[in-house]
Amino acid sequence: MLLVVVISCISLRCIQLKILQNWLEDSTLSEETMEKLLSGQEISFDDLSLEEKKQFHRAIAYGELSKMIKPWDPWWSKPSARKIRLSSEGTQLVQLLPEKELPDDIGAEEFSEVPTGPETPLPPLSSLSSREPSPLLTVHLVDILYSYCFTLRLYNGDWRSDALGSVTVVLSLSSVLGQGAQPETVLEALSHFLEQVCCPAYRHVGGLQFGLSVIDDVISLLSLGTSALVCALCDMHRLIQEGEKEARSERPRKSRRDGIRRAIKLAERKIYFIMCWVHEQPEEAWSSLAAIVRAEKASAMEFQSSNKSEKLNNKAEAKGKRLIEEI
Repeated sequence: MLLVVVISCISLRCIQLKILQNWLEDSTLSEETMEKLLSGQEISFDDLSLEEKKQFHRAIAYGELSKMIKPWDPWWSKPSARKIRLSSEGTQLVQLLPEKELPDDIGAEEFSEVPTGPETPLPPLSSLSSREPSPLLTVHLVDILYSYCFTLRLYNGDWRSDALGSVTVVLSLSSVLGQGAQPETVLEALSHFLEQVCCPAYRHVGGLQFGLSVIDDVISLLSLGTSALVCALCDMHRLIQEGEKEARSERPRKSRRDGIRRAIKLAERKIYFIMCWVHEQPEEAWSSLAAIVRAEKASAMEFQSSNKSEKLNNKAEAKGKRLIEEI
């Protein structure tokens, strides 16, 4: 089950005390907050300091407080996501109405969860590069969207609580943004992600099943069309920018800091470029790409299944050989 922290009010009475105490030993919470938590009092997430919020979200992201989390519905699954409209220049066409003026079936909270589009017009792609766009950009878009959906799932939809941590996840997962790779097929891109989510760093999140479910998130986003895709990429662009600000404010070794900032700046430019490219594509392109991703997900599942069967057979054969030798 995919997880999210309840932002409005967090009740800690349902958490096993042992789990909470283990987390508190390594946290930087204030004494006052720690006393409230250990005594079972209810606290508001807004009562925490910025550093406490970061610590809390990191603990959730790394699976340390999973028992205090409830399922989260991503913004791309909400009815309001199907109503996103941008201008011909890519800017937000519809402004958020006051709550009393919103339709009965769309609350202000739900509407505000959908990220806004660009605040300034998107330039034509020809002004950003004199070269023809690579035919591989569709594959790169899948790569970028997967890292975005995965990161939001991991951080419970609230990347702002730890922008630098979120950027780190994006760069570690995306071969396009983090490694400068050029995957040539959707299957190649998806296979890379499924390998990543099964590695020790992310296995606690849910492993292969979680990785496959994020592919469904990518399909959902593609099915929403150009406006939603631009909003998603715009949200990711803001994530990268905020992460860069946090990287500047931290004080790691200079060489490490410069390396992180260079990687972030490069990722920022790539996301902006592909956002401008997406804005210029015809709507029908996304339903076709969604169908390809859906088909390649099935191929990836078959590949993973055959690999698992092969490993089991190899183990069985190895065990049989050892048994014969012993006899």
